[in-house]
Order: sequence, then structure tokens, then C-alpha cells
Amino acid sequence: MPARLAYPDLVGKLGDRANARFKELEVYETDIPLEEYSLDVEVDGMLRLADDAGFDRFHLVGYSAGGAIALKASETHAHRLLSLTLMEPAWAGNEGQSEEERKASSEWREALRLPHSERMAAFVRAQLAPGVEPPPPPPGPPPPWMASRVERMPAIDRLFMEGRLDVARLRSFAAPVLFVLGGRSNQAYYGNIARRLAETFPDFTLEPFEDRHHFDPPHRSEPERVAEVLVAFWDRATNASR
Repeated sequence: MPARLAYPDLVGKLGDRANARFKELEVYETDIPLEEYSLDVEVDGMLRLADDAGFDRFHLVGYSAGGAIALKASETHAHRLLSLTLMEPAWAGNEGQSEEERKASSEWREALRLPHSERMAAFVRAQLAPGVEPPPPPPGPPPPWMASRVERMPAIDRLFMEGRLDVARLRSFAAPVLFVLGGRSNQAYYGNIARRLAETFPDFTLEPFEDRHHFDPPHRSEPERVAEVLVAFWDRATNASR
């Protein structure tokens, strides 16, 4: 879902407690040739937004692919981040993956090889816990922005297949890290990512939302609760940085 549609409710609940900005991924927002697309391109785009907003240091929140990009930013630009919030990041590096996690990732990668008409439904099913029904599609024809998602998802996956995270640098990330995990998401994937990152970051907090999943994420379904969690977390991180 485009950022302009996904985040206004959360930003509204934050109100004047945060000078918040939300950002679309570069792969969707620009016409960048896919052969030039990289994690660094996404991190640079995020930093341009922060610079334009006048943010020297800031709290960074990333969901799904945005969470993977936020992780990369914590490796390469740790000095800019007051805290890091990861809402089910789509990737957390390839080093140290369990067999269970590799199997789960292969299932949604298989979905990306399907024809466009079948790709999204299979991709959604692979992200959910066994027995969890996918959300029904909205009535009417697909929104115009959906086509770019379906078309460019394999390019994002290529970043993760080829990408690298320096685990040693992540271990030295001193700012607090918050991980938001839906209880109805595929735990073989997202649960294992949370486990790996809990063993990596020195200051790691897991915040479960038992009734949510990757396509019913808390920031859209429970924006008021997420806002309260974030403000409390940011207050702690800001105080710790002084």
C-alpha cells in the first residue's frame, strides 16, 4: 500500500507529539532503472527526506521492505538514528538464517515467479500463519498503484537475495530497537527474524500484536495503540541518548 494511504491514521494519532514524515519506497516513487536499484538507493532516498525535513538525528520506523531498508540504514548510518523500529521487516540479512526461515522465504519467492494475475494472492498467503485467511480484496477493480507493486516486487526481492548486512556493525548499534510482530503472521519467517535480531542488537524489545498479521498490520488496524507504544519507546530512547 502506498505510504500516503498507509500512514496518515498513525501520524494523526501521534499528533503534535512527533514531527513525523512518511515516505514511499524509491522503487515505486521514481522511474529508476531496475539495474541501478539497490539498498543504498533506498537508504539515500530516506536520508534525503530526513535532510529536507531538517532532521539531524531521528527515530526511524520501517515496515516490511521499509523495515529491511531501515535495518540497512542502522548499519550504514547508525550515527543518525536515535532509535530503530522494525515492523516485520521483509529481510534481515542472509547470515545465520535457520532452515525453517529459509524454507519460509523460498515459499514467497516461488510466489513471485507466478504470472502477474496469480502473484499477489500467493505472496500474501505465504506471509501468513497456517490457517489464517488472507484479507478479502476490496470491491471493484484493483487500484492503479497495485500494478507497480506486482511488477516491481521481484526487483525488491533481488535486493534481499544479493544484499549484505554487516552483523558486527549491527551488534555495535547502541540505540534501542523495537520489533513489532503480528501473532497471525508466518512465525517461521518473521518470528525467526525477530529471534535473530534479538540476539544481534544490544537493546532489543519485542512488541507482539497477537491478532494482527503482515497484511493487517498494527499501524493501520490499531494506530492509536501503535502511537502510544512508539511515543513511550521514543521517550526512552531520547532520554538514553542524553
